[in-house]
Amino acid sequence: MTSRTLAAFFTAAALCLGIFDRAAAADKPNILLIISDDQGYLDLAAAGNEKIKTPALDRLAREGVRLTSFYVAWPACTPSRGAVWTGRYPQRNGTYDMYRNEAPDYGHKYSASQYAATFERIGGMDEREILIPRVLKDAGYTSGLYGKWDLGMHRRFLPLQRGWDDYYGFVNTGIDYWTHERYGVPSMYRNNEPTEADKGQYSTHLFHREAERFLSQHHDKPFFLTVTHNAPHGASNLDKSGLKPPQKYVEMYPPAQNDREKKLNEYMATVTAMDESIGKLLDLLDKHKLADNTLVFFMADNGGSGGADNGPLRGRKSTMWEGGVRVLSLARWPGKLPAGSVNNEFLTTLEIFPTLCSITGAKPPEGVVLDGFDMIPILRGDRHSPRDEMFWERRGDKAARVGKWKWVAHEKPQGSQHSAAGGGLFDLSTDIGEQKDLATERPEVLKMVKDRFAAWKQAMDDAEPRGPFRDY
Repeated sequence: MTSRTLAAFFTAAALCLGIFDRAAAADKPNILLIISDDQGYLDLAAAGNEKIKTPALDRLAREGVRLTSFYVAWPACTPSRGAVWTGRYPQRNGTYDMYRNEAPDYGHKYSASQYAATFERIGGMDEREILIPRVLKDAGYTSGLYGKWDLGMHRRFLPLQRGWDDYYGFVNTGIDYWTHERYGVPSMYRNNEPTEADKGQYSTHLFHREAERFLSQHHDKPFFLTVTHNAPHGASNLDKSGLKPPQKYVEMYPPAQNDREKKLNEYMATVTAMDESIGKLLDLLDKHKLADNTLVFFMADNGGSGGADNGPLRGRKSTMWEGGVRVLSLARWPGKLPAGSVNNEFLTTLEIFPTLCSITGAKPPEGVVLDGFDMIPILRGDRHSPRDEMFWERRGDKAARVGKWKWVAHEKPQGSQHSAAGGGLFDLSTDIGEQKDLATERPEVLKMVKDRFAAWKQAMDDAEPRGPFRDY
């Protein structure tokens, strides 16, 4: 064989291998997961909210599935997100409360040396926990995360150490949208390093910029792109100056006549700014001809707060009422999921991890108990959800859903005016607003639900302990 013939052979072989690689990549769906922060259950025009402008989310609802009975695993930020990434109850993965400092609530600004020793700075998810991008990496995926992290600020806890390939965002909870500070503490990171390079730019636009860059660089191979907006979470600024969205989004709404309307307009404008980013990402998928091979999943991290509309649900963020744990959610996968459909099946964020393993061919971590299942057949309408139970615990607050029954028990601290205090037993099939307490009428059902909660609690206590809260 001559050198020229040999060269031609290797060239042809390389081309064939390239074709096979691209074909293999085409068989693996891409994933775009978008999480909003404190968005209300009804903060979507497609769900009947005539006030708010959400054309991109409406497009997702029109081209995909709107989930009406989708739950998070905790009624506030940190444990809710930890459950998404691990596929495990917060009580199982060890992150079942917030990594927060309380002093800023009383106007205190930490010095750098003070902040360095606080729990908000040193707390983080147990390093033994395996997060979604780690198993996707083994299946050939490149992963990017842009926006809120909230599961630890020390290097060992940051996204790159948990499986992501690229990260830009803020590492704790709500920030000022322009300074990127949490109560005066700079919070933005690029990969493993803090940065203030973009201070003064609107955070929603920054997270979109990074997501767009990721898509431009990685659209030709399987990717897991996660955009975790801080919108429309309240701004964590010491001067309490509010959300301050760019004026062009505020002007999309009728002029406010009073302070209440002004705050509501700012909230809705913040949602609309995020929605614009989502629309541009959908357009980029179209541009790169990836829409048909990309599962787009959108969800709020917990119930709405601030100007959010949680109707027809009772309660808000941080409560065990439906308005704290049942959230707005949409899924689109053209040709795989029915367009323009509404799915009322009982599903949760615990289903996300096993679902992504199933559709990508990624192997679930060995020896790790996952608390969910592949929900694609349910979203397709091929079968009913096998989920019949879900349980929540937040300090002294407890709740359980068993079938159609929902039990809520809110602890009322001594001297507290906490409006969520109390609880009861409710039939969600006829009372989604949790208005009629049936505990007295149906004591046998109440006992059954409490017994199921107790069994779940025992299972969580018996699980291999995880930090940082467990004593072991």
